[in-house]
Amino acid sequence: MTTKNILLTGVGGQGTILASKLLTEGLLSQGYDVKMSEVHGMSQREGPVLTHVRFGEQVFSPIVEAKKADVIIGFEELEVLRNLEYLREDGKGVVILNRVRVNPIGVQNGSDKYPENVAELISTRAGKVIAMDASEEARKLGNLRVMNIILLGASVRQLGLEEIDWGKVIAENVKAQYVELNQQAFELGKSLS
Repeated sequence: MTTKNILLTGVGGQGTILASKLLTEGLLSQGYDVKMSEVHGMSQREGPVLTHVRFGEQVFSPIVEAKKADVIIGFEELEVLRNLEYLREDGKGVVILNRVRVNPIGVQNGSDKYPENVAELISTRAGKVIAMDASEEARKLGNLRVMNIILLGASVRQLGLEEIDWGKVIAENVKAQYVELNQQAFELGKSLS
């Protein structure tokens, strides 16, 4: 098996790191060699968060190189746009996109503008874009915080990793009172991709 490269990107508070951890735990449970690295700026102040996950038979580095990501899981549109240089250029790269905008500090203070055509710019580079309003779907489930798990479910389906016992992975890594909700969110995400 060739190494698969996944990039998760969003802003602080969106659950990017938890989704990365669950993905990593699931892959480890299946016997894959997995490396994960996280980079986050002012993540508690809605700053950028970027997580690299690489898995396969033998993985030496946790960092996804530019133009090598098979999948980008985007929790926020602009953060995907900022990290598109990681996506493979052969037309086979997949972007799983939460259709939500979180205005960065520059936009909030008026010194910068949020691009109007983000989705169009992303689609010109990606081989496939799966766009959804995972935040709205999470609201319908009663808790906005499971948006990350909806995106994880969609990603697992695209990566062909459905044989892993994700219900168990969630149960082992999420607080007991939120396990059932997160499992529902995961299944919903799979159905949306």
